Amino acid sequence: MTDIHMGSCFCGAVQIEVRGEPRLTGYCHCKDCRGWSGAPINAFSIWSPDQVTVTAGADSISGFAKTPHTIRKRCAKCGGALMSDHPENGFVDVFAAVLEDFDHRPALHVYYGERMIDMPDGLPKFRGVPGPDRSTGDMPE
Repeated sequence: MTDIHMGSCFCGAVQIEVRGEPRLTGYCHCKDCRGWSGAPINAFSIWSPDQVTVTAGADSISGFAKTPHTIRKRCAKCGGALMSDHPENGFVDVFAAVLEDFDHRPALHVYYGERMIDMPDGLPKFRGVPGPDRSTGDMPE
């Protein structure tokens, strides 16, 4: 049986569903995520686009693209943040806090070099995004 996690915006007008297991979970400390969420840290969950379905209120979703790499989506009625599409990379980042029954088990911190607060939790911490093209090195705890 496939795990199904339900979520919604702040007012409930937009309902989403994610199925299966996320590709990755973690915390982002970048300035853009902080500005978008209004929080010092964004708890993210990365999913394939075919795992994410808007089940109600699709007409209430507004999007904003500060860069062509990320389309941030929120409810146009209440302003509640929902997710960010990353079409060039083929994934959707659903705010972990939006998913009501999701057990967020973070694997790493990204953009830890831009952090506002220290998080000595033993997870790997990267100055940027790890990977062959975007790695900027890990950071000591």
